[in-house]
Amino acid sequence: MNLKDLFLDELADIHFAENHIAKALPKMAKAATDEDLKEAILSHLEETKGHIEKVKQVFATFDEKPKSKECKATLGLLAEGDEIAADNKGEPTINAAIISACQKVEHYEIASYGSLSAWAQLLGNDEAVNLLEEILGEEKAADEKLTGLAEDKNQEALEDEGADGEEAEARKPAAGQNKKK
Repeated sequence: MNLKDLFLDELADIHFAENHIAKALPKMAKAATDEDLKEAILSHLEETKGHIEKVKQVFATFDEKPKSKECKATLGLLAEGDEIAADNKGEPTINAAIISACQKVEHYEIASYGSLSAWAQLLGNDEAVNLLEEILGEEKAADEKLTGLAEDKNQEALEDEGADGEEAEARKPAAGQNKKK
């Protein structure tokens, strides 16, 4: 296998991934109880639809028809996302759990698009590089948005969990425990 073959194989992998992510995002948005999180997920759904089209354009820059190859990593991450949403349904941790599941997917996509962009550069396909870099930028921005939301949602999960104060109090370090010796 040469680099172009590897590139096209991985492009087929991310094509499959983006299509399945587009199907999963509405379920994640529905499971979220926070309106800002729902909005972020649905906004990224629209970006994901655009990513699918841009991936098709990348195939075209190599005079190839779009292909999909089963992406076991994405299937696993999406299954884990379904599980984490189900396990936390009705719990104060639901939004923090959804953000975690979404960020796992984002990090996989960031890694994939980073590699694809580098390979397209080595293969001398500037048009493909530009398309892949656009997608990569959107994936990074989505991850940053989720990180910002996580700061609030993680704290809310912690505060709601210790409503009577006992659980939250138990997690606080004892006096002097954080001091270096």
